[in-house]
Amino acid sequence: MTRKTILALEDGSVYEGYSFGAETTTYGEVVFDTSMTGYQEMLTDPSFAGQILVATYPLIGNYGINDEDFESKQIQVRGFVVREYCPAPSHWQSQKTLQEFLLANGIPGISGIDTRALTRRLRSVGVMMGIVTSEMTAKEALKELKKLPRYDSTDFVKEVTTSESYHWALASSKDKLDATFQVVVVDLGIKYNILRILSRLGCQVTAVPCTTSADEILSLNPDGIVLSSGPGDPALLSYMEKTVKGLITKKPIMGICLGHQLIGRAFGAKTFKLKFGHRGGNHPVRGLATGRVHITAQNHGYAVDADTLKGGLEVSHINLNDGTVEGLRHKELPTLSIQYHSEASPGPRDNEYLFERFLKMVREKK
Repeated sequence: MTRKTILALEDGSVYEGYSFGAETTTYGEVVFDTSMTGYQEMLTDPSFAGQILVATYPLIGNYGINDEDFESKQIQVRGFVVREYCPAPSHWQSQKTLQEFLLANGIPGISGIDTRALTRRLRSVGVMMGIVTSEMTAKEALKELKKLPRYDSTDFVKEVTTSESYHWALASSKDKLDATFQVVVVDLGIKYNILRILSRLGCQVTAVPCTTSADEILSLNPDGIVLSSGPGDPALLSYMEKTVKGLITKKPIMGICLGHQLIGRAFGAKTFKLKFGHRGGNHPVRGLATGRVHITAQNHGYAVDADTLKGGLEVSHINLNDGTVEGLRHKELPTLSIQYHSEASPGPRDNEYLFERFLKMVREKK
């Protein structure tokens, strides 16, 4: 891990560090995450597909990698940028090092970067396309970057969704009433913890690909439907808007992150790209009905435009940092959505109650 590597951004700035993980070239949208722990969950979160992840916490790798904290079956980020990499983890669950994990998945990492300066640049300029390479000079890397497709032009949902439907194992539950609930989760880039929580609450959970039509979903006779989180620009997902329109009047629906944005768009609202996004485990959100503030886990680069809401949707939660929409509810239909991650992983678990709120809607509808 002494091979010199560079991270070059589209604005011409170049950061030099040292390679760990796979020694290869990668590119993607460069974003930062402020979570202090949970790098394994971040790396395997499908919402990071197509992106190079910068960890703002300075020491990464100190507790290794285990078999319990996966949020998908593989690493989803294209590259990983850290201040200091720890090659000798110390934790009773650790089964391999971060270096071994990245290497096995063919993902390059770069350490020794001043991540404070890099994060400050991303906050001031906005997220940018970048390239990590130990094979090119800075001049060559910047020239190559101009030829590569932009993040906003790719439908990453179709890259990360499941190829076929599957059932998540039903966990034991004290709430026997919910054990009869059938919940279909549309996989837009699902995190396993969504499935874990619904299962723990007693639901029988079926995950389906993003290309599943509304009629095919309804043929499974679900009691409720969850639209999962996922990567990319919701404006590229017209096929999903059509699906959501076919579901919103039929069954109780909960949307999380990208699913939340698609509910907004299905009702006619617009979405827009945030300057540098919300990613981390410390974002304050206020519920408008109660005034209560929750600290939330977030990972998104787009938001719903509150001024374009229509069709009976109204804002239920707002972000206290920038006032953007963090939740929606329908005035008449059993529909709710949140921009943040009620399933966390990583992040505070304060917001798992929203799954219970969704199941309350399911129970009342049934």
